[in-house]
Amino acid sequence: MLKKADIARLNHTISRFSDVKILVVGDLILDEFIWGDSSRISPEAPVPVVLVQRESVMPGGAANVANNISAIGAKAFLAGVIGRDAHGRKLESILKEQGVDLEGVISDPERPTTLKTRVVARHQQVVRIDRESSSHTNAGINRELVEYIKSRIREVDGIIIEDYGKGVVTPGLLKEIIPLARRLKKVITVDPKEEHISYYKGATAITPNRKEAESMGGMKAKDDASLNKLGRSLLEKLKLQSALITLGENGMRVFERGGRTTQIPTVAQEVFDVSGAGDTVIATFTAALCADAKMIEAAHISNFAGGIVVGKVGVASTSQAEIKARIRDHHWQA
Repeated sequence: MLKKADIARLNHTISRFSDVKILVVGDLILDEFIWGDSSRISPEAPVPVVLVQRESVMPGGAANVANNISAIGAKAFLAGVIGRDAHGRKLESILKEQGVDLEGVISDPERPTTLKTRVVARHQQVVRIDRESSSHTNAGINRELVEYIKSRIREVDGIIIEDYGKGVVTPGLLKEIIPLARRLKKVITVDPKEEHISYYKGATAITPNRKEAESMGGMKAKDDASLNKLGRSLLEKLKLQSALITLGENGMRVFERGGRTTQIPTVAQEVFDVSGAGDTVIATFTAALCADAKMIEAAHISNFAGGIVVGKVGVASTSQAEIKARIRDHHWQA
């Protein structure tokens, strides 16, 4: 249970988000939702028939992380690649409305904007359809991204690497920006793609879920002891300051260099949709670190933020006011 002094520090950190600047580097995605109702099974195949009622689009991947950063009052700069197509233009339009700086977003005529279409009936996802290219960006675009990042890195407080395996996050890119960010003492956090584990050495922290962590560490976390062993192995393997492993309904566990391990129970009151929850966690965790919070304080804030967005349907975000209210309500309930 958090003490009054702990809550005061968390609220002070959240209030400082407005002074924080974060550069998000990674795969840009447009999330499309088709909302409807379903009351019968198709006579053509054993699948539900969905009667469409409305459609909506939201930023996903690194774009959603940037959107979350803006939503909590911090300044987001975004670096990534979109296609020269209608979906890319729509994604840019949404992000501009949210105040995200898009100078580092490059249009590539040779690849499509990544589009994930989710069909939702009665608050349940029925199917997801992905349209994408996962090949690495070409050398010219990779160089543009590196040059943009180098031009911005001194004015931001931290960098988030958002790796969805769609071709933007490459070894060459990270070999240039992680050492530079470390020299400049910037916070570097990574939402990892498990098969890319070798890319992330030297980051400040990673935020995998349990499945990703198991794949990265090459072992199953079947109990507390094996989970602790897994977290410690990731710290050592990647030379991290911390590893935050999200555990779904079991909350999250934070492993810090120096030996400290902390279990943080979930504060989610209800779960409608986990889409994008990891994006919210890394956005708030990083913002808190950039606002000079301790690792555990940053983890608590991100846990409250993640608990809010899983109670919303669709890829969602939260705000400073919502996070503070959830912390207050949780304290009084406890």
